[in-house]
Amino acid sequence: MNAEIQTSSISFRPMQMADLDAIMQIEPTIFPYPWSRGNFSDSLNAGYSCWIAEQRNVMIGYGVLMLVLDEAHLLNISIAAEYQGRGLGRELLVHMMQVARQYNALNMFLEVRVSNLAAIGLYENMGFNEMAIRRNYYPAKNGREDAILMGMAL
Repeated sequence: MNAEIQTSSISFRPMQMADLDAIMQIEPTIFPYPWSRGNFSDSLNAGYSCWIAEQRNVMIGYGVLMLVLDEAHLLNISIAAEYQGRGLGRELLVHMMQVARQYNALNMFLEVRVSNLAAIGLYENMGFNEMAIRRNYYPAKNGREDAILMGMAL
C-alpha cells in the first residue's frame, strides 16, 4: 500500500483592504450567513490581526484575530470551498495560534456553530475545549443557532 505524503506550499501575509474583493468572492460560498465587506473593513481599521493564506499566489483562505491584553479571540477562519478537506484549515489555525503567542496571548477563544462538526473536530484535535454554549448566537434558516464557546491555553 502506497501512501502519498503531501507537503503544503501555503504561505501567510497580512490582509489588506485590496484583498476584500477576493474575500467577498469566497465568504458567501462557504457560510450561510457570511461576514460583510464592512465586517472585514472594520476589523482591518480596528487593528485586528488579519491574515491571508495563499497557495501558489492564490488566496485560499483568511483569518481574523482580535487581541486584547493576554487573550486572543478568533473571529473568522475560512478556507475556500475548493481547498477544504486538505488540512489547510489546520495550517491556518496553527498560524493564527502562533500569531497570538507572538502577541503574548495566554489564552485563545472562538465560537463555532453547534452544527459545524468538521470545525468542532478540528478545534478539539488542536486542543480547544468546550467552555459554554451561547444560546441563539448565530442567525439560522429557521431562527437562531447555538454556538459553542471553545478555548485553550496557549
